[in-house]
Amino acid sequence: MAHAFDIDTEAQGLIDFVDASPTSFHACASAASRLTEAGFTEVVESEPFPTAPGARFLIRGGSLIAWDTRGAYAAGSGPAAGFRVVGAHTDSPNFRIKPNPDRLKSGWQSLGVEVYGGPLLNSWLDRDLGLAGRVAVRGEGRGEGRGEGRGEGRGAVEARLFHDTTPLLRVAQLAIHLDREQNEGLTLNRQLHLEPLWGLGDTPGDFRRYLSEQVGVPAADLLGWDVMTYPVEPSRRLGRRSELIAAPRLDNLGTSYAGVRALVEAARTEPRHVPVLVLFDHEEVGSQSERGAMSTLLPSVLERLVLAGGGSREDYWRALASTVIASGDMAHATHPNYADRHEPLHHIAVNGGPVLKINTNLRYATDSLGEAAFRLACEQAAVPMQSFVVRTDLPCGSTVGPMTSALTGATTVDFGAPLLSMHSARELGGAHDPAMYVAALTAFLAPAP
Repeated sequence: MAHAFDIDTEAQGLIDFVDASPTSFHACASAASRLTEAGFTEVVESEPFPTAPGARFLIRGGSLIAWDTRGAYAAGSGPAAGFRVVGAHTDSPNFRIKPNPDRLKSGWQSLGVEVYGGPLLNSWLDRDLGLAGRVAVRGEGRGEGRGEGRGEGRGAVEARLFHDTTPLLRVAQLAIHLDREQNEGLTLNRQLHLEPLWGLGDTPGDFRRYLSEQVGVPAADLLGWDVMTYPVEPSRRLGRRSELIAAPRLDNLGTSYAGVRALVEAARTEPRHVPVLVLFDHEEVGSQSERGAMSTLLPSVLERLVLAGGGSREDYWRALASTVIASGDMAHATHPNYADRHEPLHHIAVNGGPVLKINTNLRYATDSLGEAAFRLACEQAAVPMQSFVVRTDLPCGSTVGPMTSALTGATTVDFGAPLLSMHSARELGGAHDPAMYVAALTAFLAPAP
């Protein structure tokens, strides 16, 4: 039975989710808030997993994984019940603050930044930027779990999130009068040309003091930070009929939002298997971290769910054998000004529905069985499906799909939602696509019998 999701409601839901999530840590907090409202409860990873069925989630840094075992238990599927997993990532390319960031140049106060991932550098020029992130501070004792922003702490360390919406920074571009060749080909040196300005003075600005004020502790109690810049301009609908969405971080908060909505909706149907959502950090830099797609996060949680349900390691491997994973990231819509950069006969339209992603060199994990699972989900949701392949003479990007497939041995399919300006500071998607995206993922997590 097809799920009907309102176009305007889901478009605004995505906009609100993006604007509340300037960093991967905030994206997890936003997802956790929505899951909690839907009745999910947080699990502390360092504590034993609950043995009773339930809808739960845990956070590891900028990654989140959530699941619901109630339907599988009610159906008597047993601990070897397979999983239906939707995977995505929470991070996006940006500029991140260096450990000793304060600089003074020609009477301007600036901050040293390091480029994270592969942004379109020119898109960050002459934009009003804010600061947000996670800060490790000296604490008074052991906290409760790993959930940043909700009482995390280990020993004498506490993690705090902050989100400053004030326009603070600007990477100023050189005037055309001083370089007449810029329009013929802009070249930016990451070390020399990308430092954002944030004031005037005869001495460097005091970043540690600013940060201590944001998190409410003395500067001496700052022990470390993961602080990044983000464009402060709000996300919005645009176009003659408001059929578009302009926003930062659509890659990949578009899938993160749709995945959260789909898990909540799928859980209400109590499917016979275990629906799972996993949102990984660090996809933009290769996923090789304690919380990236190459980490133990997904396989360890899946195994612990089987063991908590009374199963054995044999049951765990049996469960993986009947598991299907849908790896969601954004997809390249056909650009009208650069149509020659796209594969002929594979036109991808914004507001045209979810996009199946295929690459025979396994930059995407899709095979025919994974394709069938996703195609059936789109049919069940009554939404159109598009197919993307990159031009044979161009390199192909990748996502978390091949990694999760290799780590679990599960059938995996890569898919996305269509987008222009991918990796820009402000990307462009369709306002109708979020509703279709949510519908397709809901059907994937709760397939019809």
